[in-house]
Amino acid sequence: MFIDQAKIYIKAGRGGRGCQSFYTDKFTRRGIPDGGDGGKGADIIVKADRNLRTLLDFQYKRHFVGLGGGHGSSKNKKGRDAPGFIIRVPCGTIIKDAKINCILGSLDIDQQELMVARGGKGGQGNRKNREVSPGEPGEEKELILDLKLIADVGVVGFPNAGKSTLIASVSNARPKIAAYPFTTKSPVLGVVGKFDESFVIADIPGLIEGSSKGRGLGDRFLRHIERTKVLIHLIDMAGVEGRDPVLDYKTINQELKEYSGEVVKKRQIIVANKMDLETSALNLERFKKIVKKKVYPISALEKTGLEELIAAIREKL
Repeated sequence: MFIDQAKIYIKAGRGGRGCQSFYTDKFTRRGIPDGGDGGKGADIIVKADRNLRTLLDFQYKRHFVGLGGGHGSSKNKKGRDAPGFIIRVPCGTIIKDAKINCILGSLDIDQQELMVARGGKGGQGNRKNREVSPGEPGEEKELILDLKLIADVGVVGFPNAGKSTLIASVSNARPKIAAYPFTTKSPVLGVVGKFDESFVIADIPGLIEGSSKGRGLGDRFLRHIERTKVLIHLIDMAGVEGRDPVLDYKTINQELKEYSGEVVKKRQIIVANKMDLETSALNLERFKKIVKKKVYPISALEKTGLEELIAAIREKL
Protein backbone atom coordinates (compact mmCIF):
# COMPACT_ATOMS: atom_id res chain seq x y z
CA MET A 1 0.00 0.00 0.00
CA PHE A 2 1.33 3.44 -0.96
CA ILE A 3 0.97 6.00 1.85
CA ASP A 4 2.39 9.48 1.26
CA GLN A 5 1.32 11.38 4.37
CA ALA A 6 1.54 10.62 8.09
CA LYS A 7 1.33 12.42 11.43
CA ILE A 8 3.56 11.30 14.30
CA TYR A 9 4.35 12.31 17.89
CA ILE A 10 7.98 12.52 19.00
CA LYS A 11 9.62 13.17 22.36
CA ALA A 12 13.35 13.49 22.86
CA GLY A 13 14.99 11.87 25.90
CA ARG A 14 15.18 13.56 29.28
CA GLY A 15 18.56 14.51 30.70
CA GLY A 16 19.92 12.40 33.56
CA ARG A 17 19.88 13.61 37.17
CA GLY A 18 22.91 15.21 38.72
CA CYS A 19 24.38 13.35 41.73
CA GLN A 20 24.79 14.66 45.26
CA SER A 21 27.72 12.87 46.83
CA PHE A 22 30.54 13.60 49.30
CA TYR A 23 33.86 11.84 49.37
CA THR A 24 35.11 10.93 52.85
CA ASP A 25 37.89 8.82 54.27
CA LYS A 26 39.71 8.56 57.59
CA PHE A 27 41.91 11.52 56.71
CA THR A 28 39.05 13.80 55.56
CA ARG A 29 37.17 15.63 58.32
CA ARG A 30 34.57 17.14 55.99
CA GLY A 31 33.19 15.43 52.91
CA ILE A 32 34.40 16.69 49.53
CA PRO A 33 31.58 17.18 46.94
CA ASP A 34 32.15 14.71 44.11
CA GLY A 35 28.72 14.22 42.49
CA GLY A 36 28.88 13.86 38.69
CA ASP A 37 26.62 15.48 36.08
CA GLY A 38 23.76 13.68 34.36
CA GLY A 39 24.03 12.61 30.73
CA LYS A 40 22.21 14.26 27.82
CA GLY A 41 18.92 12.76 26.63
CA ALA A 42 18.56 11.26 23.14
CA ASP A 43 17.98 13.58 20.18
CA ILE A 44 15.28 12.55 17.68
CA ILE A 45 16.77 12.33 14.18
CA VAL A 46 14.91 11.71 10.92
CA LYS A 47 17.05 9.98 8.28
CA ALA A 48 16.42 9.38 4.56
CA ASP A 49 16.63 5.78 3.36
CA ARG A 50 16.55 4.97 -0.35
CA ASN A 51 15.26 1.46 0.40
CA LEU A 52 11.93 2.84 1.62
CA ARG A 53 9.16 3.83 -0.79
CA THR A 54 6.16 4.64 1.40
CA LEU A 55 5.15 5.97 4.83
CA LEU A 56 3.02 2.90 5.51
CA ASP A 57 4.90 1.98 8.71
CA PHE A 58 3.73 5.21 10.35
CA GLN A 59 0.11 4.13 10.03
CA TYR A 60 0.79 1.52 12.72
CA LYS A 61 3.40 3.23 14.89
CA ARG A 62 2.95 6.92 15.56
CA HIS A 63 4.73 7.54 18.89
CA PHE A 64 8.52 7.77 19.16
CA VAL A 65 10.27 8.48 22.47
CA GLY A 66 14.05 8.78 22.92
CA LEU A 67 16.02 7.27 25.80
CA GLY A 68 16.89 9.37 28.84
CA GLY A 69 20.45 10.23 29.75
CA GLY A 70 22.29 8.30 32.46
CA HIS A 71 22.32 9.68 35.99
CA GLY A 72 25.50 11.10 37.48
CA SER A 73 27.26 9.19 40.23
CA SER A 74 29.92 9.66 42.90
CA LYS A 75 33.62 10.13 42.18
CA ASN A 76 32.73 12.82 39.61
CA LYS A 77 31.35 10.24 37.19
CA LYS A 78 29.17 11.75 34.49
CA GLY A 79 26.10 9.85 33.33
CA ARG A 80 26.24 8.49 29.79
CA ASP A 81 24.73 10.50 26.94
CA ALA A 82 21.86 8.64 25.26
CA PRO A 83 22.43 7.78 21.58
CA GLY A 84 20.26 9.55 19.01
CA PHE A 85 16.91 7.96 18.18
CA ILE A 86 16.72 7.52 14.39
CA ILE A 87 13.46 7.48 12.42
CA ARG A 88 13.90 6.30 8.82
CA VAL A 89 11.80 7.75 6.00
CA PRO A 90 11.86 7.53 2.17
CA CYS A 91 13.92 10.00 0.16
CA GLY A 92 11.74 12.94 -0.81
CA THR A 93 10.05 13.32 2.59
CA ILE A 94 9.25 16.82 3.82
CA ILE A 95 9.05 17.23 7.62
CA LYS A 96 6.68 19.84 9.06
CA ASP A 97 5.98 20.98 12.62
CA ALA A 98 2.22 20.38 12.93
CA LYS A 99 1.68 22.99 15.68
CA ILE A 100 3.17 25.99 13.87
CA ASN A 101 2.75 24.62 10.31
CA CYS A 102 6.42 25.23 9.55
CA ILE A 103 8.67 23.15 7.29
CA LEU A 104 11.62 21.91 9.32
CA GLY A 105 13.44 20.38 6.36
CA SER A 106 13.35 18.14 3.32
CA LEU A 107 15.30 14.88 3.04
CA ASP A 108 16.08 14.32 -0.64
CA ILE A 109 19.41 12.45 -0.51
CA ASP A 110 20.02 8.95 0.83
CA GLN A 111 21.38 8.98 4.43
CA GLN A 112 20.64 12.70 4.82
CA GLU A 113 19.69 13.51 8.42
CA LEU A 114 17.63 16.15 10.19
CA MET A 115 17.48 16.60 13.97
CA VAL A 116 13.86 17.41 14.78
CA ALA A 117 13.88 17.34 18.61
CA ARG A 118 16.77 18.04 20.97
CA GLY A 119 17.39 15.84 23.99
CA GLY A 120 17.27 17.36 27.45
CA LYS A 121 20.45 18.64 29.08
CA GLY A 122 21.80 16.58 31.97
CA GLY A 123 21.47 17.93 35.51
CA GLN A 124 24.41 19.28 37.49
CA GLY A 125 26.15 17.25 40.19
CA ASN A 126 27.40 18.85 43.38
CA ARG A 127 31.08 18.72 42.46
CA LYS A 128 32.84 22.08 42.96
CA ASN A 129 30.07 22.97 45.43
CA ARG A 130 27.45 23.45 42.72
CA GLU A 131 23.75 23.11 43.40
CA VAL A 132 22.38 19.72 42.36
CA SER A 133 19.72 19.82 39.61
CA PRO A 134 17.54 17.29 37.82
CA GLY A 135 17.85 16.71 34.09
CA GLU A 136 15.90 18.89 31.67
CA PRO A 137 13.03 17.36 29.66
CA GLY A 138 13.53 16.70 25.96
CA GLU A 139 11.61 18.55 23.27
CA GLU A 140 8.33 17.05 22.14
CA LYS A 141 6.47 17.77 18.91
CA GLU A 142 3.86 16.55 16.48
CA LEU A 143 5.29 16.16 13.00
CA ILE A 144 3.66 15.83 9.61
CA LEU A 145 5.59 13.65 7.17
CA ASP A 146 4.81 14.52 3.56
CA LEU A 147 6.31 12.31 0.86
CA LYS A 148 6.78 13.72 -2.64
CA LEU A 149 8.53 11.32 -4.98
CA ILE A 150 11.82 12.42 -6.51
CA ALA A 151 11.93 11.63 -10.21
CA ASP A 152 13.49 13.26 -13.26
CA VAL A 153 10.48 12.60 -15.50
CA GLY A 154 6.77 12.36 -14.71
CA VAL A 155 4.22 10.76 -17.04
CA VAL A 156 0.78 12.40 -17.02
CA GLY A 157 -2.35 11.68 -19.01
CA PHE A 158 -5.89 10.38 -18.85
CA PRO A 159 -6.64 6.93 -17.42
CA ASN A 160 -5.93 4.07 -19.84
CA ALA A 161 -3.69 6.23 -22.04
CA GLY A 162 -0.94 3.60 -21.74
CA LYS A 163 1.27 5.17 -19.05
CA SER A 164 1.98 1.90 -17.23
CA THR A 165 2.73 0.12 -20.51
CA LEU A 166 5.19 2.88 -21.44
CA ILE A 167 6.93 2.70 -18.04
CA ALA A 168 7.23 -1.09 -18.31
CA SER A 169 8.62 -0.82 -21.87
CA VAL A 170 11.38 1.72 -21.14
CA SER A 171 12.38 0.99 -17.53
CA ASN A 172 12.90 -1.71 -14.94
CA ALA A 173 9.53 -1.00 -13.30
CA ARG A 174 6.77 -3.61 -13.50
CA PRO A 175 3.49 -1.81 -12.78
CA LYS A 176 0.13 -3.53 -13.03
CA ILE A 177 -1.18 -3.34 -16.60
CA ALA A 178 -4.79 -3.97 -17.61
CA ALA A 179 -7.27 -2.74 -20.22
CA TYR A 180 -9.40 -0.66 -17.87
CA PRO A 181 -9.07 2.83 -16.34
CA PHE A 182 -7.40 3.50 -12.98
CA THR A 183 -5.32 0.32 -13.05
CA THR A 184 -2.54 2.35 -11.43
CA LYS A 185 -3.68 3.53 -8.00
CA SER A 186 -0.35 4.90 -6.73
CA PRO A 187 2.79 6.40 -8.31
CA VAL A 188 5.38 3.94 -9.64
CA LEU A 189 9.08 4.69 -10.13
CA GLY A 190 11.36 3.14 -12.75
CA VAL A 191 14.95 3.65 -13.87
CA VAL A 192 15.69 4.10 -17.57
CA GLY A 193 19.19 3.29 -18.85
CA LYS A 194 22.34 2.49 -16.92
CA PHE A 195 25.03 4.32 -14.98
CA ASP A 196 25.62 7.99 -15.90
CA GLU A 197 22.96 8.02 -18.62
CA SER A 198 20.17 6.71 -16.41
CA PHE A 199 17.18 8.76 -15.22
CA VAL A 200 14.19 8.08 -12.99
CA ILE A 201 10.70 8.10 -14.48
CA ALA A 202 7.44 8.20 -12.49
CA ASP A 203 4.11 6.74 -13.59
CA ILE A 204 1.42 9.02 -12.11
CA PRO A 205 -2.12 7.54 -11.80
CA GLY A 206 -4.54 8.79 -14.43
CA LEU A 207 -5.85 12.35 -14.21
CA ILE A 208 -9.36 13.45 -15.09
CA GLU A 209 -11.25 16.71 -15.34
CA GLY A 210 -11.39 18.19 -11.83
CA SER A 211 -8.20 16.44 -10.63
CA SER A 212 -6.69 19.73 -9.44
CA LYS A 213 -9.65 20.11 -7.06
CA GLY A 214 -9.32 16.59 -5.69
CA ARG A 215 -11.65 14.67 -7.98
CA GLY A 216 -10.47 11.08 -8.29
CA LEU A 217 -7.72 11.87 -5.74
CA GLY A 218 -6.06 13.86 -8.51
CA ASP A 219 -4.58 16.48 -6.19
CA ARG A 220 -2.86 13.70 -4.21
CA PHE A 221 -1.30 12.37 -7.43
CA LEU A 222 -0.31 15.78 -8.80
CA ARG A 223 1.84 16.38 -5.72
CA HIS A 224 4.30 13.80 -7.01
CA ILE A 225 5.18 15.70 -10.19
CA GLU A 226 6.18 18.88 -8.35
CA ARG A 227 9.82 17.77 -8.18
CA THR A 228 10.14 16.37 -11.68
CA LYS A 229 12.20 18.23 -14.28
CA VAL A 230 10.30 17.11 -17.39
CA LEU A 231 6.74 15.94 -18.02
CA ILE A 232 5.75 13.38 -20.62
CA HIS A 233 2.23 14.27 -21.70
CA LEU A 234 0.92 10.92 -22.95
CA ILE A 235 -2.15 10.99 -25.18
CA ASP A 236 -4.31 8.13 -26.40
CA MET A 237 -4.18 9.14 -30.05
CA ALA A 238 -6.57 6.33 -31.05
CA GLY A 239 -9.32 7.67 -28.78
CA VAL A 240 -10.06 4.16 -27.53
CA GLU A 241 -12.25 5.44 -24.68
CA GLY A 242 -14.23 7.62 -27.09
CA ARG A 243 -12.38 10.78 -26.08
CA ASP A 244 -10.97 13.47 -28.37
CA PRO A 245 -7.11 13.57 -28.20
CA VAL A 246 -7.08 17.38 -28.65
CA LEU A 247 -9.58 17.86 -25.83
CA ASP A 248 -7.59 15.44 -23.63
CA TYR A 249 -4.44 17.50 -24.21
CA LYS A 250 -6.16 20.80 -23.32
CA THR A 251 -7.94 19.33 -20.29
CA ILE A 252 -4.78 17.92 -18.70
CA ASN A 253 -2.91 21.19 -19.24
CA GLN A 254 -5.79 23.12 -17.67
CA GLU A 255 -5.71 20.83 -14.62
CA LEU A 256 -1.92 21.34 -14.30
CA LYS A 257 -2.44 25.10 -14.50
CA GLU A 258 -5.18 25.12 -11.86
CA TYR A 259 -3.13 22.93 -9.55
CA SER A 260 0.09 24.98 -9.72
CA GLY A 261 1.53 27.70 -11.91
CA GLU A 262 4.97 26.15 -11.43
CA VAL A 263 3.88 22.69 -12.56
CA VAL A 264 2.30 23.88 -15.79
CA LYS A 265 5.56 25.70 -16.68
CA LYS A 266 7.58 22.48 -16.61
CA ARG A 267 8.99 21.36 -19.94
CA GLN A 268 6.64 18.93 -21.68
CA ILE A 269 7.23 16.23 -24.24
CA ILE A 270 3.99 15.45 -26.10
CA VAL A 271 3.73 11.75 -26.87
CA ALA A 272 1.07 10.21 -29.13
CA ASN A 273 0.52 6.64 -27.95
CA LYS A 274 -1.31 3.66 -29.52
CA MET A 275 -0.09 4.48 -33.03
CA ASP A 276 -0.48 0.78 -33.87
CA LEU A 277 -4.27 1.28 -34.08
CA GLU A 278 -6.00 2.32 -37.34
CA THR A 279 -7.63 5.56 -36.19
CA SER A 280 -4.41 6.99 -34.74
CA ALA A 281 -2.87 8.29 -37.98
CA LEU A 282 -5.84 10.52 -38.88
CA ASN A 283 -6.18 11.74 -35.31
CA LEU A 284 -2.48 12.58 -35.19
CA GLU A 285 -2.67 14.61 -38.40
CA ARG A 286 -5.57 16.64 -36.99
CA PHE A 287 -3.83 16.99 -33.61
CA LYS A 288 -0.68 18.45 -35.16
CA LYS A 289 -2.68 21.03 -37.13
CA ILE A 290 -4.41 22.28 -33.97
CA VAL A 291 -1.65 21.99 -31.33
CA LYS A 292 1.27 22.92 -33.62
CA LYS A 293 3.96 21.46 -31.37
CA LYS A 294 6.50 18.66 -31.73
CA VAL A 295 4.79 15.30 -31.17
CA TYR A 296 6.51 11.94 -30.68
CA PRO A 297 4.39 9.10 -32.09
CA ILE A 298 4.93 5.75 -30.34
CA SER A 299 3.33 2.43 -29.59
CA ALA A 300 4.20 1.47 -26.03
CA LEU A 301 2.65 -1.94 -26.60
CA GLU A 302 4.62 -2.67 -29.78
CA LYS A 303 7.68 -0.79 -28.44
CA THR A 304 8.03 1.41 -31.53
CA GLY A 305 9.31 5.00 -31.43
CA LEU A 306 10.75 4.56 -27.95
CA GLU A 307 14.40 5.17 -28.86
CA GLU A 308 13.61 8.59 -30.33
CA LEU A 309 11.50 9.42 -27.26
CA ILE A 310 14.25 8.46 -24.80
CA ALA A 311 16.76 10.53 -26.77
CA ALA A 312 14.40 13.52 -26.56
CA ILE A 313 14.01 13.05 -22.79
CA ARG A 314 17.78 12.96 -22.30
CA GLU A 315 18.13 16.13 -24.35
CA LYS A 316 15.52 17.92 -22.22
CA LEU A 317 17.18 16.76 -19.01
